[in-house]
Parts: sequence; structure tokens; C-alpha cells
Amino acid sequence: MDRLGRLDLTQLRALDLLVTTQSVTRTASLMSVTQPAISNMLARLRETFDDPLLVRQGRSLVCTPRALALAQPLRAILTQLDSLAEPVIFDPATASLTLSVAATDYAIHTVLLPFIARLRVVAPGIRIALHDLNGETAQDHLERGVLDWALLSSEACTPTLHAQKLFHETWLCATRLGHPALSGGMTLDRFCKADHVMVSPDGGGFEAMTDAALRRLNLKRHVAVSASGFLTVPDLLTRTDLVAVLPSRLLATRHDLTVFAPPAPLVLPGFDKYHVWGERTHADPAHRALRKLLSDTCHDLALPSSNQHGHSLTTDVMPTRAG
Repeated sequence: MDRLGRLDLTQLRALDLLVTTQSVTRTASLMSVTQPAISNMLARLRETFDDPLLVRQGRSLVCTPRALALAQPLRAILTQLDSLAEPVIFDPATASLTLSVAATDYAIHTVLLPFIARLRVVAPGIRIALHDLNGETAQDHLERGVLDWALLSSEACTPTLHAQKLFHETWLCATRLGHPALSGGMTLDRFCKADHVMVSPDGGGFEAMTDAALRRLNLKRHVAVSASGFLTVPDLLTRTDLVAVLPSRLLATRHDLTVFAPPAPLVLPGFDKYHVWGERTHADPAHRALRKLLSDTCHDLALPSSNQHGHSLTTDVMPTRAG
């Protein structure tokens, strides 16, 4: 073991070429070094293996039995070492890995469901583990590799995280078909007098950005129901006279609801949806291909997609409190 510990990769390559070419001159040429350098390596190799390895026979060098015995295992070792530097080819048809993703139910419904549908076709061996988004732990779990991806409503990057803007989302209002407040058009006054349902991701909140916007107009509304997730709200609207403010993509296929813009002069700023991942998988070919598939899925769904990658600063990783 002590003897082998003195070997380095250059010496192993020199030995492989010496055994193959049985020539110091040819080996030196192939390694782009001087003949004395190869002669010195051969001397150290002889000491390490306690064998002449190559001996002169007439005007040529010939391998000793020990050198011939080393040829095959040495070639195998060098081949394995060379394979370490070869680029990894990602074949989606045969790929097998588990992708852990944290997102709100809104992001799962609007982004991940169509992504997973595509993934099942092109890469059926890839498993998806969906996690509820916890804004307090998302960054830490991404940095430590507990999560591979997170879909966030704010740009949440530290120097060890990367982000891609997937799209910009806007807010729309919705209520059941035939809601009495719709007769003659939904005015801001009728909007404020209606009972509302809102989404509070951290649970139990009864105020959101809509209330802040109304306060700036010296107005207020009554929130009757606070839901912890988005997906229950549209069905609740069909069964009640409640009004909700929801992301537009969540309402795109809800033909059983009346959808309308926030009544003027109420202005509700939208939000950007970001795809965030850690440094650990940033250069991995499989993850790069999967990130592209996610981006392409958003683009093909007519979701404006930004291709800006890189590090950014943030102060908030919580999903936007809706409505």
C-alpha cells in the first residue's frame, strides 16, 4: 500500500504507454514530455513495483512478465478514470430519479399538473414527490437538498439558490352564475357589500392585499370565510353567494362561474411565479432537462416565460396571500 501510495495518474499513464509502445521515445512523444522525464518515471515505477518492467533486448525494450501482467488491470483502471470526465447523457426514456417539489395547491394545479402529464409521456421512470409549500423552511430545504424545486410567488434566492421567472399572474374576481350583485353590473360598492372568501396560506387570516387596496380608497369589505388553500374556493363559490379574488389561471377553465375584473377604481397588483432550485443540482444534466421541460410547459400553455437565470436577493418566500 505504501508503494502504491507513491504513484500518481501521470505515472500510471506513462506505464500504460511504455507497456504498449515498449519505447521511451514514443511514450515521451505521446505524453508531450522529454525522454529524460519518462526515464525518471520508469525508474520510479521500477522501484514501486520492485521489477525492471522493461529490459533491453538488443536495440529494443521488451516487457518483463510483471509488466505484461499489469497491462490489463492498468488499462481497466485508466478506462474507468477516463469515464469520470465523460459528460453524462440524460436519456429521459430510461431515466430513474425522484424529484421533490414544494408548491401551493394553486401552483400544483396550474403548473405542475400539466408538467407531470408531459413527464409521464417522455420520462415515465421519474417520480415526483409533491410537498406543501412552507415559506419558513423552503430556502433551507432547497439549500440542504431536502427539496429539489420550489414554486414561489416571490423571488426567493440566496447565493446558493437559482431562480427562473415562469410567468406573471394577475387577479380576477369570481362568484356564482346568477349572483344577485351581478344584476346591472358589479360595481365597487356592490363588491364591498358582498360577503367574501379569501385564501390565507398561513391559516386563519381575514385580511389580504385586497383589503389593503380598499383601505387606500377609504373602503372595506367583509370576509366571511378564510380558506387555507385555493382549490376549494371555486367550488365554494358555486354553492354560495360569496365573492372571491383569485389568480386568473385558476379561473381559466371555470365556466360554471362568473369571472370579472376588479371593479374600478380598485387596482390589484399581480405577482410573479418563480421556479427556484439549489446549487446542488444546478449543473446536473437530468435536472437541466427537467427544468427546460417545466419552462416549455409554461410557454406552451401561453404563460409568459422569462429565461433569466441566476442569483437574486429576496426578503420574502411566502406565497402571496390571495384575495
